[in-house]
Amino acid sequence: MGYSVGQVAGFAGVTVRTLHHYDDIGLLVPSERSHAGHRRYSDADLDRLQQILFYRELGFPLDEVAALLDDPDADPRAHLRRQHELLTARIEKLRKMAAAVEHAMEARTMGINLTPEERFEVFGDKDPEQYAAEAEERWGGTGAYAESQRRAASYTKEDWKRVQAEVDDWQERYTTLMAAGGQPSGEAAMDLAEEHRRHIGKWYFEVPYEMHKCFAEMYVSDERFKAYYDSMRPGLAEHLKEAILANADRHAA
Repeated sequence: MGYSVGQVAGFAGVTVRTLHHYDDIGLLVPSERSHAGHRRYSDADLDRLQQILFYRELGFPLDEVAALLDDPDADPRAHLRRQHELLTARIEKLRKMAAAVEHAMEARTMGINLTPEERFEVFGDKDPEQYAAEAEERWGGTGAYAESQRRAASYTKEDWKRVQAEVDDWQERYTTLMAAGGQPSGEAAMDLAEEHRRHIGKWYFEVPYEMHKCFAEMYVSDERFKAYYDSMRPGLAEHLKEAILANADRHAA
């Protein structure tokens, strides 16, 4: 008898009202009805819903989604290639956003209102303004940048010292893990990767797992980040990348 509207809503993470609307406009009409007249969805209907949600996630209006899915001349392989191109473009956009926002976290424009003496006390010889202009020019209008700015503007010297203490403690534990031969896919490494993600969320802005995966790629592709992490221990950037990816997969399961 297929799946009920409630079951499909649960599978797909949408509301029953959304499924009713898709039915009403002819975008996703369930293949069957129960004896009582209730909607019943087939596996083919679920495949179509997956396609709909994919295009909706990319910002396509519903009428364009319908046109894409109902074109009788559409080649399924061309359809998949289009999806791949759109996903690749989105991943690249997220990667660039992640890189710029992470650079911006230490910028003066993010509200690090400390005297020169206080900055040296907190950051040592590390320049927290190094990428400020670049980040503001490219990504000053993003929500994550604005959230980082809002939070950091309220931090005192003691807050920044706590941030740095957490970073130093995490670094020590991660290098110890690597020295002991811990694998990126191991429980301990994944836990430290999760701690890394939560640290950014605690102090700067929320980092979904997909964005954290973009960060991971950046840590090895951007020579500045790679040098930073590898200065803690050679190979740490690549090790952390793999741990972040493994952790994201663990939470997606």
